[in-house]
Amino acid sequence: MKNTRSLLTLACLGLLAASAGAQQGLRPPGSTRGVGITDIMRAGPRLAAPAAPRASAPAGPAVQRAAEFIVALVNSEPITNTEVQSRVATVLRDNPEAERMPRAEVTKIVLERLIAERAQLQLAKESGINVDEVAIDQAEQTVARQNEVSVEELRRRLAADGLTREQFRRDLRNELMLTRLRDREVASQVKVSDAEAEQFLQDQRSGTPAVATAPNLNLAHVLVAVPENATAAQVAAAQQKAQGIAQRARAGEDFAKLAQDLSDSPDRANGGALGMRSADRYPPLFVEAVQSTAVNGIADPIRSGAGFHVLKVLAKAQPGVGDATVTQTQVRHILLRNDPKRSTAQAVAQLAEFKTRVQAGTAEFAGLARDNSQDASASQGGDLGWSRPGQFVPEFEEAMNRLAPGQISDPVVSRFGVHLIQVVARRDAKLSQSEQREAARAALRERKLDEAFITWAQEVRARAYVEYREPPN
Repeated sequence: MKNTRSLLTLACLGLLAASAGAQQGLRPPGSTRGVGITDIMRAGPRLAAPAAPRASAPAGPAVQRAAEFIVALVNSEPITNTEVQSRVATVLRDNPEAERMPRAEVTKIVLERLIAERAQLQLAKESGINVDEVAIDQAEQTVARQNEVSVEELRRRLAADGLTREQFRRDLRNELMLTRLRDREVASQVKVSDAEAEQFLQDQRSGTPAVATAPNLNLAHVLVAVPENATAAQVAAAQQKAQGIAQRARAGEDFAKLAQDLSDSPDRANGGALGMRSADRYPPLFVEAVQSTAVNGIADPIRSGAGFHVLKVLAKAQPGVGDATVTQTQVRHILLRNDPKRSTAQAVAQLAEFKTRVQAGTAEFAGLARDNSQDASASQGGDLGWSRPGQFVPEFEEAMNRLAPGQISDPVVSRFGVHLIQVVARRDAKLSQSEQREAARAALRERKLDEAFITWAQEVRARAYVEYREPPN
């Protein structure tokens, strides 16, 4: 299974970067945006997506069970040898870079990362941060969806890799807690002035940016799925089918129609279009495949854990440049905030009932939003206007991007409450001057948040009492 790493658990390469104090490895690209007119705007750094097993990888040999003993205490809470060795095995399995390092060095890095994590989790608990089962359910569903498998299949593949459902959900809970803690502790400290945003724009236009930014890409794809444990003949047939689709697209056939008719991906209804977003918010495999592909060009089919992808480049643009074009979404929502008198499950049930009423024609979305939504958009019937990529928190944006115009989401749990989302329309448009300034502000804010997060994480680690016991082995 291809690990898209776009939601909420640790990235193994991030583990390695974190060891040297560069804990920005924990943050996926495009994750930090300022709080704007609503509380669904991005509010701070988040972690990368759950490491899911790869569909095409055969089950590895059984790992010899490590001896169990305590290797370190973090404020009297133990870290065991088994925990360290399990994390080391994951790092070595998933990252060629780590495989080239001495195992002892990887082990030391992993232990330090676990100490930092444990200190932050303790702080989250002391701060009263909780994550309920509904939020974990949604995170699990998102991982499955991003890997283009069912939740049941995800669990089966995790089990085949030696990770139980309980362990996986515990990891999801921890990462959600850490994300919410970092949002609260770090995001409020970061400010970007108008002068800084304007200078950023000038640097981008002159071609000498002071802050490196990934280009924006709009890609479309056709997925030819490859089943797990596929035979060589099945793989070859899927590859041949993908190559045939690429040839048809290059010959002038409508790519959107090919995606609708032939793709095995859930986004086929949108013609396979993935939307304009920063390149670092696409899977690296996709970005590498289209580096030398011109706009409207078709890349050679590439293989992921899900199967073979045929990619078309719909647009490329540098953020902050005046002629940049992005996919904008007109969206509205109903927000029910976290409330001691109403559980998350109750809010989900209420919003699900609202969705049923709207779809049955017995209520209007805007009217329900005016009467029930608990944010500033209620007076506008929940209308949030036209949004650009990266404007909202990841949970909201991921759900929004899966909707076609007119569709309504299932209830979506975010750090601010539970949302019901409706996409009104989409368009590709050039950013106005004010929108360019806000995009520049967001890019600068992301850089500052990276720096602030590193400092904050070091401070949390320094405050923790750490006692080293036996070295892990």
